Amino acid sequence: MEIYRHRKGSQTELHWLLALTVLILIVFGALAILQTLSLFLVTIVFDIPMDAVMKLVSGQLEHPNARVALLLIQGLGGGAAFILGGWVFMRFVDKKTMVWPLQWQRVNANGLLVLIPLLLGFILFNSLFVYLNMNVHFPDFLSDLEKAMRDKEDELMKLTLYITDFDNTLELLLGVLVIGVMAGIGEEYLFRGVLQPKLRNYTRSIHWGIWLSALIFSAIHFQFYGFIPRMFLGALFGYLYVYSGSLVYPILAHILNNSFTVVMVYLNKRGAVEFNLEDPGQLYWHYIIIGLLLFAISSFYFVLLHRRKNQKNG
Repeated sequence: MEIYRHRKGSQTELHWLLALTVLILIVFGALAILQTLSLFLVTIVFDIPMDAVMKLVSGQLEHPNARVALLLIQGLGGGAAFILGGWVFMRFVDKKTMVWPLQWQRVNANGLLVLIPLLLGFILFNSLFVYLNMNVHFPDFLSDLEKAMRDKEDELMKLTLYITDFDNTLELLLGVLVIGVMAGIGEEYLFRGVLQPKLRNYTRSIHWGIWLSALIFSAIHFQFYGFIPRMFLGALFGYLYVYSGSLVYPILAHILNNSFTVVMVYLNKRGAVEFNLEDPGQLYWHYIIIGLLLFAISSFYFVLLHRRKNQKNG
């Protein structure tokens, strides 16, 4: 079960609609503040004129430090903002705590080891939904909507490819730090650490809490053609938290997932592997079946491992 408890001396609970509204306002406020701060830092640190910043954020600026500057903007305006927004809401509005000593206490070496095949199996199996989602076609009367969504997808993909087109190992490491580590920590802290237990409490259902937070997590990426596999990924992180009782597991899984993609893009550029971020390619059913089996076995062991540990401690 998630750890999201009242601090000593505080037992008030806001109405669910008011609490979610305040959470949204605080998170968007944090995003606005840190995005603005990052833009000013970029102009000072990298000597990029303010009038060129819009070209920078759209991936159209030819500048020797453009990619590093864009990663700075994404790091502060993404991962860091989610941490700040979630912490401010939890600390000053909800007056709760995640009890981090207990979060770390629930982590064990065997759980960390099984997390790797579990995540690998899920990635292989989830490739089925990546393929299906990328190949969705709307009926003729919705052709304009489909074209608009495809154009938006192409625009976001162009920016993603620009950010991840690393020229050297230093840029790769910075990409792993921002896209892997900071995004993994920030998004899990907010969506699984704060939002999921609140939705579970409001709906009186563990599963509704997990899937609603996963749906919102996927929706904020504004990518229809990646919505379903990303929602399933968010649900996986949610169940990792519930069955282990530690937010450390979904954070590490998120970091590994994002970092794997970043490294694969870099290795593809170097010619070491074949990995096309733009094209889901074709279905490889043997990989999907292997992934499903690996995921099922690893998940069973992960749940059993932590159930025994919790019974022993309880």
